[in-house]
Amino acid sequence: MPHTYPLDAWCIRETSFDTASNFLDETLFALGNGYIGLRGTLEEGYGGPAGTSLDGSYLNGFYESEPITYPEAAFALAKTNQFMLNVPNAKGVSLWLEGERFDMLAGQVENYERKLDFRTGVLERSLVWTSPQGRRAAIRSRRLVSFANKHLFAIEFAVTPLNFSGKVEVLSSIDGAVKNQEAGDDPRVGSAVSGPALHLLGADLEPHYSALLQRTLNSGFMLVSAALTEVSVPHEQGAAQDGLRLEQIYMVPAQQDVEIRLTKFGSYYSSRDYAESELAARSRQTLQAAQAAGFEALVAEQAAYLADFWAQADVEIAGDDALQQGIRFNQFHLLQSVGRDGRTNISAKGVTGEGYEGHYFWDTEIYIFPFFLYNKPEIARKLLEYRYAGLPFARERARQMSHAKGALYPWRTIAGEECSAYFPAGTAQYHINADIAYSIKLYMEATGDESYLLQYGAEIVMETARIWTGIGSYNREGRFVINEVTGPDEYTALVNNNYYTNAMAQMHLNFAASIAEHLAAQQPEAFARIAAAVQLNANEPAEWRRAAQLMLLPYDETLKIHEQDDSFLSRKVWDFANTPKENYPLLLNYHPMVIYRHQVCKQADVVLALLLLSDQFTLEDKKRDFDYYEAVTTHDSSLSSCIFSIIASEVGYHDKAYEYFMETARLDLDDTHGNTHYGVHTAAMAGTWMGVAYGFAGMRVVEGEVRFAPTLPAQWQHYQFRIHLHGCLLQVRVSAGKTEYKLLHGDVLAFTHRGDRVEVTASSPVKELP
Repeated sequence: MPHTYPLDAWCIRETSFDTASNFLDETLFALGNGYIGLRGTLEEGYGGPAGTSLDGSYLNGFYESEPITYPEAAFALAKTNQFMLNVPNAKGVSLWLEGERFDMLAGQVENYERKLDFRTGVLERSLVWTSPQGRRAAIRSRRLVSFANKHLFAIEFAVTPLNFSGKVEVLSSIDGAVKNQEAGDDPRVGSAVSGPALHLLGADLEPHYSALLQRTLNSGFMLVSAALTEVSVPHEQGAAQDGLRLEQIYMVPAQQDVEIRLTKFGSYYSSRDYAESELAARSRQTLQAAQAAGFEALVAEQAAYLADFWAQADVEIAGDDALQQGIRFNQFHLLQSVGRDGRTNISAKGVTGEGYEGHYFWDTEIYIFPFFLYNKPEIARKLLEYRYAGLPFARERARQMSHAKGALYPWRTIAGEECSAYFPAGTAQYHINADIAYSIKLYMEATGDESYLLQYGAEIVMETARIWTGIGSYNREGRFVINEVTGPDEYTALVNNNYYTNAMAQMHLNFAASIAEHLAAQQPEAFARIAAAVQLNANEPAEWRRAAQLMLLPYDETLKIHEQDDSFLSRKVWDFANTPKENYPLLLNYHPMVIYRHQVCKQADVVLALLLLSDQFTLEDKKRDFDYYEAVTTHDSSLSSCIFSIIASEVGYHDKAYEYFMETARLDLDDTHGNTHYGVHTAAMAGTWMGVAYGFAGMRVVEGEVRFAPTLPAQWQHYQFRIHLHGCLLQVRVSAGKTEYKLLHGDVLAFTHRGDRVEVTASSPVKELP
């Protein structure tokens, strides 16, 4: 497959500008810091063909809401949708040379390069432009979205006249006349809402400073979008307002070969974070501090943040340049996309596009959380704190769903309320509760952070565990069954005893009981406080243990496989041989009921359980399950290939493991699903890291014990990654015939290598094993 950009280990780079790839380029060159997201659009704007651009600026967690309209209503259907907004475009910088407007599609462009370096976090562009009337100028720009200050971004835009002296005009703008992308028939693309969602309250327009004050109509949030601009050479300055557009205008008597440099500091502040009365002052203070520090100081600060990140998170692959670029690109975008404040999460498209309306899903806990847990555990904790912030809404949702007690987390949300209008593939996915409990269990086993458990985790785990004893029941054979739910595979809905759901519920119930027993014995005062807060009955932990012990886990004795649900194997297998390639993904070409009647999987379901609950299956179990479900899985979901890669590696299908891994690692860079122009696939990006650590290195964490069983793909010379565990930082390096474990930080860490116990210490930090 041809690659989108040249294969560079630490950056993506293009050397020609093409309208045909522009939409995709805007996604791939996007910048973010977990709050602000700026698509990689041109500062001066774009006048190319319709459908080849989406100029988006996004704020993670900042949303508008609206009632969900159903043609036929039913009790407890989700009532309100929340959707991430395209906020005012504050990155605009326009340029005129003696009255001729700079436009990449007019005149002649030479020596063009655009580059995003993962070590600096700065998007750079340089070119020489010859205007239609022959004026030549060297133009360069640098852009960053600050990791150190979530409200701040900065742009440096410079022009040097090469063959003339004369009037040059540079214009810095904030444009509030923006709207969201309309989804049409594909819910993965954007929002169902058209038209402006932000309404003007006022504007500040002073020399060099511009600010728009707006409010969302329904969610009621106030937003201040502001910018402070400076120019490096003598100039005349003016300002103008045209409706929702604010402009700072700089007229320069330019000299040939003398650079004119405009620096723009931008910020976004909303009432989701601060009181409305503080927003304007905070905006000014942030921008003035950034201006005082200067653009180069922000560049240095950005590089320092990323140096620390890569020192912990870098994955090195020798032997496949495409994969090396792909995995670093993915890790960089994950860092750009994840909320770090305990009030925001990470959406399916990060902050690069409006797909899935900026909602948060189970993707976080099952796919993305492990990456941050083992690379930046402080971010992992913030993701768990977000779930605690949503606990009151989960309790409320449980009551709506007729559960007398407990908490049911929403399938998709921003602020905590359920936003899924299609309940068979939304609210019915009760496994979201177990997914969250699983991530808490993983966190506790990796960090031993008792303070988190006491402050947040125990309450979440016990409240959510109650839902299983509320929804489940005992059948005539005395087995605990869970009916009318949907598992991870959304091509099969509203079934009885989905294997993944039941197995994860079993884990969840046992974990909740263990927490109650542990706290009662070791932290009686804290346990009394938590038990009072959730009104825990003394007999509930025992009920959880009993339900877990008697959980029905469907198994077919004839095929010797774990059945996806009670009726899955009784359905007709989808006619894959006669399904045209253009009919994939199936969800866009067939009514859901047509799909539901067949044996066909959108993504890993049972196969995912083989990974998450690995110690509960024999290798023979895993191989038989993999063989069966691979044959009926379309991988229409970007969440699928990485899981199949991991299990294929474990059962010895090394070629398949590598093929699936390749599909995951460059899914966005090579646009293999054909929709990356609408935003990246954050879960698949995290799946790349899982593919290395869980797949090729065979890493599993079982009750806090780390196990490795490394293999080396034939195409590689070596690979290397690092993990945080028990307060230590361990480097794992796998090469031909040996694995080196090196303790980079910490006193002592024990783990197993191919079943043998290994210990590395500060005094003996390196172990080399076959």
